[in-house]
Amino acid sequence: MNGVVGDILPVALGVAISPVPIIAAILMLLSPKARVTSVGFLLGWVLGIVLASTIFTLLASVLPDSGEDESAPVKGVIQLALGALLLLLAVRNWRNRPKPGEEPEMPKWMGAIDSMSFFGAAGLGILLSGVNPKNLLLSASAGVTIGSAALGTGATIGAIAIFTVIAASTVLVPVLAYLLAADRLRGPLDALREWLAKQNALIMAVLLLVLGVVVIGKGIGSF
Repeated sequence: MNGVVGDILPVALGVAISPVPIIAAILMLLSPKARVTSVGFLLGWVLGIVLASTIFTLLASVLPDSGEDESAPVKGVIQLALGALLLLLAVRNWRNRPKPGEEPEMPKWMGAIDSMSFFGAAGLGILLSGVNPKNLLLSASAGVTIGSAALGTGATIGAIAIFTVIAASTVLVPVLAYLLAADRLRGPLDALREWLAKQNALIMAVLLLVLGVVVIGKGIGSF
């Protein structure tokens, strides 16, 4: 299991380092209904990660067994395809980055956060974690790694749990910290939100490039 955890660790960090969900969580923490919406968003974020990684783990578990041969060509082809898609997303983010002096354009739904309900925030969390193309590809990569490792049920659940905790950590930490010390965190959270908004495209481009290369490397190693 240790080898599987080592393989999914960079992918989980890739999900965690997602500026837009972090910005969304911060905006909810700064909204009038901070405690309601932030908890809803956190639960939806975690649920989306669990669902996506579990589905791909189950799908990968039916891949042909390579037997005594360590090569796994089907797994390798899937990882190469996922890596290539991540590289395409990296190029798109790089090309869409704001020009010097230009204000970054954020999603329109962020303007509705102040009036969002608990279930609306939870639904948004599920969409951003489980349906967002970048996170879906990363969850697919983790699921392929876990599902094709022929682990026992307990170890598989444990690997998915570790992936989920790491992937959700950047939303989990600020929400829990805010619930414990709301007044102290308003200033730092607002400053972090502004920085992430400006650097979103650059962060995502570099992150997707690195992860794409990592996943392609895993795919090559599967042959």
